Amino acid sequence: MSRDSIRSVLIARRHPGVRVPSAAVKRLVAVLDEGFRVLPADLPHLLPNARARARAQFAAKKGPPPSVLPAGELSLVFLSDAALAELHGSFLGDPSLTDVITFEADVLAGTAGEVCVSVDTAARYAREEGRDFAEELSLYLVHGLLHLAGYDDLAPARKRRMRLAERRALQLLRQHAAIPAFQTTPRRRR
Repeated sequence: MSRDSIRSVLIARRHPGVRVPSAAVKRLVAVLDEGFRVLPADLPHLLPNARARARAQFAAKKGPPPSVLPAGELSLVFLSDAALAELHGSFLGDPSLTDVITFEADVLAGTAGEVCVSVDTAARYAREEGRDFAEELSLYLVHGLLHLAGYDDLAPARKRRMRLAERRALQLLRQHAAIPAFQTTPRRRR
């Protein structure tokens, strides 16, 4: 049985101007669950619980290694800049704009965690940098999922490892044609 039939993925579209292809987003998670692996060089840069989980994966070497993501139901939320800044202020005491906020897994509640992403920031950055919006928004999801997997970007060495992991994850998604076709709709002027 594949992990995509085991893991429940809840998707909340709280941004009025984005089209979120739910099945494709669930496929993105399934591809990462099945194919993304922590590298031995990543171990020193992972947070302690994730490091222990990854070491157990290396030690087991029986059958396919488990997902790098914690087990349980995963929640993905697509928000506006204003809504994400409000969350940032409420939960982290910093009301400034941000692109991704991740809430950790709760093993007792059976959740893998929650990833909240800003559609507005992804659209703006993609436009300013000449990048594809769907790939930029997928990068934000990957970034949040890597946080759930134990990657951290607060210290320079950990940030470099996380950026390498993001590139590996996006390459895996491209290889499996698993970048969702996110689209934004123009907002009407009043």
